[in-house]
Amino acid sequence: MKPLKKRAALLLSLVLLAFLALFVIRINKEMVDFQVNRTAGARLSWGESLYRTEDGHYQFKYPPFASMLYLPLALLPLPAAKAVWFALVLLASGGAFYLSFRLASDKRKGADWLAALPLLILGRYFLREIQLGQINALLTCLLLIMTGLLVSAEKKRAPRSETWAGLFWGLAVALKPYALIFLPYLVLKRKARALVSGAVFLVLAFLMPSFYYGLAGNVTVHKEWIKTLSQSTPQLLTSQDNASLLAMFAKWTGRPHLSVQLWAVCLVLLAGFLFTIIRKGRTQENPVPLDCGLLLLFIPLISPLGWDYTFLSSVLAVGLIARHYFDFPVAGRVFLSVVSLIIPLSLYDVLGRRVYAQLMSLSAITVCFLVLAGYAAALRIKDLG
Repeated sequence: MKPLKKRAALLLSLVLLAFLALFVIRINKEMVDFQVNRTAGARLSWGESLYRTEDGHYQFKYPPFASMLYLPLALLPLPAAKAVWFALVLLASGGAFYLSFRLASDKRKGADWLAALPLLILGRYFLREIQLGQINALLTCLLLIMTGLLVSAEKKRAPRSETWAGLFWGLAVALKPYALIFLPYLVLKRKARALVSGAVFLVLAFLMPSFYYGLAGNVTVHKEWIKTLSQSTPQLLTSQDNASLLAMFAKWTGRPHLSVQLWAVCLVLLAGFLFTIIRKGRTQENPVPLDCGLLLLFIPLISPLGWDYTFLSSVLAVGLIARHYFDFPVAGRVFLSVVSLIIPLSLYDVLGRRVYAQLMSLSAITVCFLVLAGYAAALRIKDLG
């Protein structure tokens, strides 16, 4: 084995040992969101309702199909189930960084060290994801695999890759519907195979809970899911950790109806912004990574319940910006550095209760990621991505 590979293997082993120690000492006592989802898997196996008001804040909020992911884990003792899910989230997190590194790579020498910046900027969100036992890292990994397959389909004229891309997209949507943000993109790019395969998977995903509820019961449980979302979302808009655009307007104005109106206007503006950026990329050699990177970054922004740690989905966009750090003017690099420091340092333990609360009430994190979206757009304007 070459010395470089030996060092890499040693470093990877040390990182895995550190995470194992973290799980044994602390994480295994937490993972509260995973416990909610595992309970849903158990209820599915018993043919019981997944969505119950008595669960309070800890209601299952994903589509019925998502509970099937947790059904095998419900058969295991809770400590073993936590260990399996911890390993899966850790693997998905590593996969997200690796895939974003590959998708953001270019042929320029001396730029590889910049690939570490996404880990430094977004690492706190991945750690929070692991601590809660959430599903966002897995979803991000699935959508990055989809992105890689779309790149392969365009570069190699491989229709099979496009079909597989659609299947991964369909799986992501079935687990968490925010992945629907890619639907207009696939339509605009005329990815018919991906759309068909994704649609077929979604139909099957809708029907699969019928094995436990019957067809009529399946329709009922989907209606309960929609009702749960409509009832629980409004009261969480002003939550301190909600970093969505809707939450930002709710915090700034204190007026729910006005916030919804501003959010709707912002969605139209963002749609026009994305359309312009995607159209400009038609003449570029490999536009897919930046297109998909921006869409992934926008997921927490447009979702009504975009918790701050869901910004881990921006890993590809951040990776692309980091790769081209020195292509920005000096003033642009200084401003980017400040924004990139605000994100990881916006911690309660670092800032203290008062400053952290003020920062979150101002939706500073939301503004920072809007700024990063602007930097990603600048890459397209400069024909760099």
